[in-house]
Amino acid sequence: MIIEINPENPQPRLIEQVVDVLKNGGVIAYPTDTYYGIGCDILNKKAIERVYQIKQRPKSKPFSFICADLKHISDYAKVSNYAYKTMRRLLPGPYTFILEGSKLVPKIMLTKRKTAGIRVPENAICLELVKILGNPVISTSVEAPDESFHFDASLIHDHYKGRLDLVVDGGPVPALPSSVISLIDDEPQVIRAGIGDISLFE
Repeated sequence: MIIEINPENPQPRLIEQVVDVLKNGGVIAYPTDTYYGIGCDILNKKAIERVYQIKQRPKSKPFSFICADLKHISDYAKVSNYAYKTMRRLLPGPYTFILEGSKLVPKIMLTKRKTAGIRVPENAICLELVKILGNPVISTSVEAPDESFHFDASLIHDHYKGRLDLVVDGGPVPALPSSVISLIDDEPQVIRAGIGDISLFE
């Protein structure tokens, strides 16, 4: 099933429809400010396992997840003053911040070092989904045989036939990776330079 949602002003009724799918353990594809993502409710273990199967990814490599805002991040990660100030300058935006996870994060979502990758994308649809759901949503990019996937949600729908419960069509996305920055121990480290400006850390 595909639901088309306005990327500028997401229709609340349609957002509720997608949130119902997530609450019932569904796995969806949705737009972000980088790629289309595949995700589910972070607190639904069965749904998380489905995402691992879809991505054929070892459980030793946790996925990052999306929070609604900085306050939401502080529920799911240990946020120092430095980390807070840094993220406040850059979020929402195309960044993944590596932070130490809190007790609310399921173990399956943490690395051996108890860290997690957290995003607050500049995309009204996915922020609204997370806000209404009340929990973070897993974020892992769609495996796209070619670039056109990130501009046409119906291609994603056809490619993942039967494996996703819903595809949210929010129009084209940049199709470029986020910048990944570790803020562990207040020592910023650029793990991957992506679409987000990293000059602050150079």
